[in-house]
Amino acid sequence: MDVQGFHHVAIQARDVERVTAFYRDLLGFPELTRHHRPDGSLRSIWVGVPGGGFLAVEAAGGEPEQAPFRHERPGLLLLAFRIPKASRAAAVEVFTRAGIPLENETRWTFYVRDPEGNRVALSHHPED
Repeated sequence: MDVQGFHHVAIQARDVERVTAFYRDLLGFPELTRHHRPDGSLRSIWVGVPGGGFLAVEAAGGEPEQAPFRHERPGLLLLAFRIPKASRAAAVEVFTRAGIPLENETRWTFYVRDPEGNRVALSHHPED
């Protein structure tokens, strides 16, 4: 195999606009493109992930799953993004001002949820 790096991750969302706003407006990921169905309805919004690749927020019906932060089911657990240690306090403040609680915090990482409950980590591991 000739795997050359990360390409993208896709998550499904009932409210594509609201979930995209979390990644675009709070995390600062640039909006790359919007995809529409033949009937004109929004199917997907892609936002760029710093360092390469993108996050595709795909429209889905149904209710978001509200699982505890830690659980024993297999599958995607969280999306983790790298931040510099010096930016941690400012990043926490952004979420605090937006009314988004920290789910958990360790020496290197803090965890929040996007509007539909997807776990998101911001980490400076192993930088002390």
